[in-house]
Amino acid sequence: MAERIVVALGGNALGNSPEEQLELVRSTARPIVDLVEKGYEVIIGHGNGPQVGMINLAMEFSANKGGSTPFMPFPECGAMTQGYIGYHLQQAIQQELNARGIDKACATVVTQVVVDERDPGFQKPTKPVGSFYSKEESERIAQEKGFTFVEDAGRGYRRVVPSPIPQRIVEKRVVEQLVSCGDVVITVGGGGIPVVETENGLRGVAAVIDKDRASALLAREVQADRLIILTAVDRVCINFNKPDQQELAEMTLADCEKYIAEGQFAPGSMLPKVQSCMEFVRDSAPGCTALITSLSRAAEALEGKTGTVIRK
Repeated sequence: MAERIVVALGGNALGNSPEEQLELVRSTARPIVDLVEKGYEVIIGHGNGPQVGMINLAMEFSANKGGSTPFMPFPECGAMTQGYIGYHLQQAIQQELNARGIDKACATVVTQVVVDERDPGFQKPTKPVGSFYSKEESERIAQEKGFTFVEDAGRGYRRVVPSPIPQRIVEKRVVEQLVSCGDVVITVGGGGIPVVETENGLRGVAAVIDKDRASALLAREVQADRLIILTAVDRVCINFNKPDQQELAEMTLADCEKYIAEGQFAPGSMLPKVQSCMEFVRDSAPGCTALITSLSRAAEALEGKTGTVIRK
């Protein structure tokens, strides 16, 4: 039986504009298809930071200019990024599959992820999105729409949204069906569209789910054998950027806890990646491992030639 892997693509695999992204994903597709060619079942998650910001900015700008464009809620902006990033990725991956004579399809699933409305993250929004405003403008918009704004490094006031912990992948069964048919699946784009459960069904909420955490949850729910988080470095390091920097080929859960307590991993960078790997390994079947490495060396890392493996 083929080994099932969930691959979380970092922002370096995507672009800051549609044109740049279309060019970049051609390079991104090659190492992804390398994994398919080696016989792995591949499910792909990805971020959407620059893209959702770009869409949110455009919609805000147009709506605030008094034009005919309606205000676009944040969950809908996230859904838009899933569509357009997925379109670019699946097109590039399909072309690479065809070029190698691999008879597989690639599809994007617009994915909702359930979060808990009582999550502490909703009480303290921290994720900045959208435009910069003056103090007066931010206060007016906050009063009109109920948004939360914070002063951002002297550049003005910016809206912040919560970053709750993902609880459940709504379209899990669809993803599993596609993968079981042999298809390559792109899902939980941008961490998924955050939704809460209500008496009347699911309702989208203004929030951003960490894409590595969402990918880790997805990996557990589809019973993946491995979670691979792709980033800008080949291996996780301790004492990063110091004279005694040390690359790590392997970490146990106990090692991860020790290094986190020492403050070895930056909160906005490596820390959430390590924590996501820990969540997957801790809650998965014995023998399941996580891997952090660079996109270009993903296939080598699966062969143990590079990368940092996290195991129980």
